[in-house]
Amino acid sequence: MEASSVLVAGATGLVGGEICRILQKKNLPVKAMVRTTTDPIKTEELTKLGIQAVQGDLADKESLLRALQGVKTVISTVSCMPFSYKPGENDIQSVDENGVINLIDASKAAGVNHFIYTSFSKNIDLDFPLRNAKRKVELHLQNSGLTYTILRPACFMELWLSAAVGFDALNGKVNICGTGTNALAYISFKDVAKFAVESISNPAAKNAILELGGPQNLSQLEAVKIFEEVLNKKIEVRHIPADALQSQLDGAEDPMQKSFSGLMLSVANGDPIDMKAVLHDFPIELTSVREYVRNVVSAS
Repeated sequence: MEASSVLVAGATGLVGGEICRILQKKNLPVKAMVRTTTDPIKTEELTKLGIQAVQGDLADKESLLRALQGVKTVISTVSCMPFSYKPGENDIQSVDENGVINLIDASKAAGVNHFIYTSFSKNIDLDFPLRNAKRKVELHLQNSGLTYTILRPACFMELWLSAAVGFDALNGKVNICGTGTNALAYISFKDVAKFAVESISNPAAKNAILELGGPQNLSQLEAVKIFEEVLNKKIEVRHIPADALQSQLDGAEDPMQKSFSGLMLSVANGDPIDMKAVLHDFPIELTSVREYVRNVVSAS
């Protein structure tokens, strides 16, 4: 592996896996950092693409230093949420906060030039564990002395317009956070991956925070209408009032439950992003919600 390789932390996740695929297609040398406990099927999917899997544990600095040998750029999409959360073992404190801070410190010690970090939108500004962890990591990265790029994507359409959060449009029933009228900058995880890869070489990404959204700001109810048009059927809408979400946030004791309630309340409050300036520097063709809906419906 040549000295200019890119290490992707979080490589078996949605965004990280897509980043690996883009890098491989561009013939850029890439290492995928995996844990000893990573599902071997997911690791094999990466190695089949010709991507080198290297073991690294966010709690073990020596393993990180080994994984970072010959690496000049790190892209971190690491998070325990929503799929690998285990209280006290693989959680927000140990992974999203302490783990990523350890990776930043190890990157500096290993001579990495550039650290690209996936956070989330500035509009998500309520007090909950995941948000607090990400903002703490952002500050640590900015003060680390490394060249940094902080990506702040809005709501992933693949998650927030899916049955995983009760938005089950294909089966004709959706849960809406709040009134459903506040605008959101739904973005595809595939587009976030494109920005991450583009940030490696684009001067506009140097020591920059990029707020990322899709090609238009849409409310949840407008997204429902698009599904109705494409499916050619009426969808039943159930509203979860914002005050109920606030009560969930206030009452939750588990950090994951508290964070998910905080994210849902943030969706209710809205998350609009103006992409004009970013697209001037990063001319990436963005996926629209309508394109996403058509793909979902055609695949069903």
